[in-house]
Amino acid sequence: MSVKDLPNTEPEHYITTPKAEPWLERLVFGNRGVFLLVLLLLTAFLGFNASKVGLDSRSEKYIPLEHEYIKNHLRHANDLSSGLNNVKVVVEAKQGDIFNAEYMETLRQINDEIFFINGSNRSKLKSLWTPNVRWTEVTEQGFQGGPVIPATYNGSDESIEQLRENILKSGQVGRLVANNFQSTMIDVPLYETDPETGEPLDPKKLSEALEEKVRDKYASDKIAIHIIGFPKKMADLMEGAYNVALFFLGAIAITAVLLFVYSRCLRGTLIPVVCSFIAVIWQLGLLNLIGFGIDPYSMLVPFLVFAIGISHGVQIINGIAIEAGKGAGKEMSARLAFRGLYVPGMLALLSDAIGFLTLLFIQITVIRELAIAASIGVAVIIVTNLILLPLLMSYVGISRSGVNHAEKVEKSEPVLWKIIAKFTQSTVAVPAILVAIALAVVGVIGSQDLKIGDLDKGAPELRQDSRYNQDNAYVVDNYSTSSDVLVIMAETPREQCASFEALDAMDRLMWTMENVKGVQSTVSLVSVSKLVTKGMNEGNPNWSALSRNQNILNSSIQRAPSGMLNTDCSMVPVLIFLNDHKAETLERAVNAASEFAAEYENNEAVQFKLASGNAGVEAATNQVIEKAQTLMLIFVYIVVSALCFMTFRSVRAVICIITPLALTSILCQALMAQLGIGVKVATLPVIALGVGIGVDYGIYIYSRLEAWLIEGKSLHDAYFQTLKTTGKAVSFTGLTLAIGVGTWIWSPIKFQADMGVLLTFMFIWNMIGALLLLPALARYVLRPERIIAKHIAKHGDNKPAENF
Repeated sequence: MSVKDLPNTEPEHYITTPKAEPWLERLVFGNRGVFLLVLLLLTAFLGFNASKVGLDSRSEKYIPLEHEYIKNHLRHANDLSSGLNNVKVVVEAKQGDIFNAEYMETLRQINDEIFFINGSNRSKLKSLWTPNVRWTEVTEQGFQGGPVIPATYNGSDESIEQLRENILKSGQVGRLVANNFQSTMIDVPLYETDPETGEPLDPKKLSEALEEKVRDKYASDKIAIHIIGFPKKMADLMEGAYNVALFFLGAIAITAVLLFVYSRCLRGTLIPVVCSFIAVIWQLGLLNLIGFGIDPYSMLVPFLVFAIGISHGVQIINGIAIEAGKGAGKEMSARLAFRGLYVPGMLALLSDAIGFLTLLFIQITVIRELAIAASIGVAVIIVTNLILLPLLMSYVGISRSGVNHAEKVEKSEPVLWKIIAKFTQSTVAVPAILVAIALAVVGVIGSQDLKIGDLDKGAPELRQDSRYNQDNAYVVDNYSTSSDVLVIMAETPREQCASFEALDAMDRLMWTMENVKGVQSTVSLVSVSKLVTKGMNEGNPNWSALSRNQNILNSSIQRAPSGMLNTDCSMVPVLIFLNDHKAETLERAVNAASEFAAEYENNEAVQFKLASGNAGVEAATNQVIEKAQTLMLIFVYIVVSALCFMTFRSVRAVICIITPLALTSILCQALMAQLGIGVKVATLPVIALGVGIGVDYGIYIYSRLEAWLIEGKSLHDAYFQTLKTTGKAVSFTGLTLAIGVGTWIWSPIKFQADMGVLLTFMFIWNMIGALLLLPALARYVLRPERIIAKHIAKHGDNKPAENF
């Protein structure tokens, strides 16, 4: 008899599980054709919208806009040149130094190329070839000065020598000119919006223009080009993010092969993969409809949606194969699998979705959008994998080879399952629980070194050997002013920023910060005043100090460069150059600045506000993450626990399901600390994602275990039967997902590799916890007689409970 000849009747021996309301099953399977048509039309519509999803890399998405530091920065954004939205192009002479006509001509051409690149703020562009970079000296006749490269420059030896003198007089050595005179820098401020289109400036297009018109065109055996800056970093991230598509396709192929090995059914392999892929299409289409784009961080979400879809699809296929093996026909086996798995599947997916939504606690747009994108993806899986998949399988059914394999598995008694089933016995359960407690203690101790923020130099989102980080390392090694700048804003009454009281306070702040470990140097209006005052007194270093004479102070700042004070002299930025933006460096600098600012909180002459600059933004981000991570973790566990309790009506069930997850979270934090992975924008979502996906394992296992207990089996026998069905699917899913995300370790994007390590660890440990620790806890926590009593109270009948 073939599979199509099997009866569409419910086998008497079907194991009862917590049932969905009958009307839902009747509605879905009673109108199969209508549902499939509607879902097909939805797929076409959302697929069309998915094709329109674009990349979104607005810089404001990556900063906590509600943080006090960012509010202070935005209030003075028009007056600050903090380097948040600029790039730096360094032109290196590989042979000799910069003082030759050939190098200077190349630098002029590069300067002109950058001047006309779309998005560059030409009025603020700085290089040796721009007129706003000047030299100044004090002579017997007074101050003299002019552009570093004068109008009379012609490339002759005399002009080159004059250039050398002008550079030394300009104070640009270590800033625009390398300390070893082997390179110069072009500082390129950028507009926030594209001057031609009015749209947000696209860092990818900007990077392509720089690569094509500068690096590719001028790099040679004599000239090397180095490009750094936040827009360039984001562009390199976006370029590397395209590899995510390759990893996605690889994951699909790996999953399909393993699923076929698992099911021995081509139909049972293709349909879960197709339905999970449809879930991704729906998610992308919905994101486009609500106006969201894809950024380098959320590009990983489609894979997670696919992985979660496969996780639930395997359970459905497993259920259908088991029922088909018991004699049910194509439609009835699909109905029975739907009936038995819809409630635990819905619970697991709701837990996933709400777990992701806890990321909304973090006031950073990119994380909030990631949370919404992941929640939408999980929501569509409810339709594509819990409804569409069984509907399709009700038409095509499991192949005879798949049924035979399911029957063989059902009749077999693998040694591994016999061993794992022993975890329900006290002789194994007690050691397992003690080992779990020991691991938890070790995890708590190991996680004490967990840091908030970046732990690597340069752009930690990229590999240390990436071109961007190599360029950044060159700049750090050859220039005195770091690219990591913390800006403290000194606010004064109007026209009072040059008062002695205000400047003296700034001078004290600069001295304080220069004595903080990790600070390279400081610059502010005070630096200009001291330099000019010294120059006005024949260059005598004894006059390099703040004068108490207000007229002298006013005169000393008349030639202050733009960006050193605002137009109404009510705000002065104090620039603090840091060695790097590592978590501990930022923490030391911010703490020292905050303590100093607190002393002037009620001062009428000047008040200090933190913070701007890329280091200020990093510090604000770290503080937001530190504050939110514990709250987010607590909330996700509260929500998941509440959903489990509402479904199973048992605190004991919640303990069995949640405890393995908590152990995994503790161990994951310890792993991060040991691997030197900080808690930051890229890694924080892993915590919620790991809990949300991991809870699926415990829910499915407990649901099936409870069903067998209601049948009257002993805890050991019930768990052994659970392992032969659901346990097999859980172990397959955990290993498959771990293999899929494990490929991320080879990604050129460092944060994706970090996420791959952490998710692989969490998938494996959540699976181990569900298979080993859950039954050990059940031995001492569950009371089967109470489960049966509640079932009788709800349904009015039950098979006799025996052998407890």
